[in-house]
Amino acid sequence: MALLLLGELFVALLLAFVTLQFMKVMWMRGRLPPGPTPVPILGNLWTLGFKLHPETLMQIAKRYGNTFTVWLGSKPMVVLNGYEACRDALITHSEEFTGRPYTPFVKDFNREKGIISSNGLIWKEQRRFSIFALRSLGMGKRSLEERIQEEAQHLLDVIAASNGNPLDPFSPISLCVSNVISSVTFGHRFSLDDEIFHKLINATDLLIWFLGSVYGKLYDFAPGLMRRVPGPHQTALKAWRETHKYICQEIKMHQESMVEDAPRDFIDLYLTQLAKTNGDPQSTFDEESIVQVVGDLFLAGSETTTTALYWALLYMVAHPDIQDRVQKELDAVFGSSSVISYADREKLPYTNAVIHEIQRYSSISAVGVPRVCVKQAPVQGYQIEKGTVILNNLTSVLYDSDYWETPHQFNPSHFLDPEGKFVTREAFLPFSAGHRVCLGEKLARIELFIFFTSLLRTFTFQLPEGVTAAKLDSVYGAIMHPHPYKLCAVSRLKTTT
Repeated sequence: MALLLLGELFVALLLAFVTLQFMKVMWMRGRLPPGPTPVPILGNLWTLGFKLHPETLMQIAKRYGNTFTVWLGSKPMVVLNGYEACRDALITHSEEFTGRPYTPFVKDFNREKGIISSNGLIWKEQRRFSIFALRSLGMGKRSLEERIQEEAQHLLDVIAASNGNPLDPFSPISLCVSNVISSVTFGHRFSLDDEIFHKLINATDLLIWFLGSVYGKLYDFAPGLMRRVPGPHQTALKAWRETHKYICQEIKMHQESMVEDAPRDFIDLYLTQLAKTNGDPQSTFDEESIVQVVGDLFLAGSETTTTALYWALLYMVAHPDIQDRVQKELDAVFGSSSVISYADREKLPYTNAVIHEIQRYSSISAVGVPRVCVKQAPVQGYQIEKGTVILNNLTSVLYDSDYWETPHQFNPSHFLDPEGKFVTREAFLPFSAGHRVCLGEKLARIELFIFFTSLLRTFTFQLPEGVTAAKLDSVYGAIMHPHPYKLCAVSRLKTTT
């Protein structure tokens, strides 16, 4: 009898708790932009399919407008859709939207260290120093381009070894792109068959998958449970912990071998800064931070560029006429002998337009990384309160029909004027914008240009025999990947010399 009464009391308390939480949500709704009605406990998670898919958010915008609210459990998130709304937050009120949500995953994963997920003074100091360090190491200078050109040649060698047979280019692209950021952060490149290197890249892939998966949303929704139950999320987190162990080993080796006033790489520069601020209680530079910052750089400096190049080759296979026009422009300007540098993009307006269209059409960053309002700000007629989580649907910007003539078509003419000259477009925001614009934007632009032009000068990419069409829809995730595919790389060397 006593157990029965306790059970009834527990159910009553649970119902009372759920009711109070739901009443709180309904009260908060009146102070937020409109949106779909949440249900108790789950909010709008079920409606969203536990995913923040850009297409789903664009559909919701058709009903509620370009500024609306969705509920992730009992937590509201204001979604901004289209260029005007995103510009209002990212550019007009950039200072007010510099925060990152401090979710259970962030708390467990990096304790709000590093750059990507940190806030306040930690974020400002770590970002400012990282920009300084990357510039010191050659960001935008010839020395960095030479590293990229070296890795581009390694990629060409790997693809040439396929002898025109069907090849999935993802792994060789990933290895060579990751070696660029490896040389910047660690001071050395890895052999393409190095086991540790493969583990580092696999850990990055797993983490990106986790962040965009149902498991990622469940982790923040029920962290206590997810920390204890087995599943692929545990595999992803374990792999990233192993990455941190490797970074710690690299740091130790750098400490033992570095020469004062002769920094070789990012770790050396950070260790020098660490020594300068040693003993300063206000400093955000510590041993825990260096591990997270290096991890952030490796993550941000490899995954997005790899995916963009993977999309690039798929689009060239799907649009052989565009591929042919790029090759003709490259041949006319350079032939096959000279080395192309990033500055040469001004001589290649069509090629430059194609590279930009690849980034626009693939929209690999999907909805970007959520931000937090750190000071009340007006956006599209609504007063967004301090502490509100904001999501800028970057795909809706890159597909905004008010700014793109044919948003749902792969069309390089979006970046060409009537005379065929390259033009920039204000709604081109693949790296986001404002104070938290992607730290590696400049590096990514240089890499995309050099890798892409190197590949198109050397090979013509075709569908394998018997394959009649390329599959161009995306696989949803924190990064929007194409479906795995194979292509044939036919050497052009005989026809261009």
